Amino acid sequence: MTTNSIGVGVIGGGLMGREVASAFARWCALEDLQIEPRLTAVADLNPAALQWFRRVPGIELLTGDYHELLRHPEVDVVYVAVPHHLHEAVYLDVLRAGRDLLAEKPFGIDLAAAQRIASAAAASGRFVRCSSEFPFYPGAQRVMRYLAEQRCGRLLEVVCGFHHSSDLDPGKLANWKRQSQTCGAIGVLGDLGMHTVHLPFRLGWYPSRVFAQLQRGYPERPGPDGKPAFCDTWDNALLHTWSHVDGHDVPLRFEMKRMAPGEMNTWFIHIAGTEGGIRYSTKTPKTLWTFSRRSEQVWEQTDLGFDTPFQTITGGIFEPGFPDVLQQMWAAYLVERDGRLGKRLGCVRPEEALRSHCLFDAALRSQESGEVVAVRYPSP
Repeated sequence: MTTNSIGVGVIGGGLMGREVASAFARWCALEDLQIEPRLTAVADLNPAALQWFRRVPGIELLTGDYHELLRHPEVDVVYVAVPHHLHEAVYLDVLRAGRDLLAEKPFGIDLAAAQRIASAAAASGRFVRCSSEFPFYPGAQRVMRYLAEQRCGRLLEVVCGFHHSSDLDPGKLANWKRQSQTCGAIGVLGDLGMHTVHLPFRLGWYPSRVFAQLQRGYPERPGPDGKPAFCDTWDNALLHTWSHVDGHDVPLRFEMKRMAPGEMNTWFIHIAGTEGGIRYSTKTPKTLWTFSRRSEQVWEQTDLGFDTPFQTITGGIFEPGFPDVLQQMWAAYLVERDGRLGKRLGCVRPEEALRSHCLFDAALRSQESGEVVAVRYPSP
């Protein structure tokens, strides 16, 4: 059996860059993929960040200049995890260098940047996708399977969200995510929004109009020098939308919160219909709830195991976590790049990423006007 080896370069050696290194180091846990990523090069401006990667075997280049990484002949795919205001310039440089791209969300700092990135991706002919890990949990996969079986009847409501609480701490530093000039005017929408729209968009549920409720947190936080620094990004967002599904307008709500008391890092989805329903949350990652309308209305609980889309050596009775679904996302990216994804869920496509920005832009207009506004998507 021949294994296709893929050289991967990482631009941005922070938290997510290290997670990628860990996922590749455990690649032997995946069964029968016939494809293997090799972390070949890492670029970061911070020497301390690069120092961590010296413990990872097989890396050929550690550099403070990402252009040097793009020139490395063994780099086939580039993963970029840098602050949002740098996304457009780095993504375009990756494409101009003739490399395939797995982009961190969001797809640029705003709608205009997303449009330019999507156009460049289409013109380049390179394989481009955007990251979103949580739909690769077994429970989220079961939601997709349930919907494919059309067991809901007529849809009545859909709620998808991502909550965490790290910004409740007023002592948390005013880093780049707390400043609109580096995080973008969309704030938490760019930070967490891709995770919430991934499954609805893949199902073709695109909102036609939106009423947004956006909320800021602390106006000041400690800066790098300890002095108060101004913070102006949106920390919480509720997007109340309508989507046309099977001939009916369906309420579809997206929730993105960086200030959600009691939440560590929770992705969830809830779908209710006239005949059935399903809900799943990573807060209880082994539990799937399904509804059926009988003589009595019943929500039933199923205990899930390690039922990931790409088979692993892990026993089915065990429980997956974030490192596992990150690895599954990378498997989906590489297998789709190789043309062998089949019916399995893939990573976010450029057109879906662009449409997410159309929704987020409409949300900003709604927040400013206090009204329901139409979502304007690009022509097919």
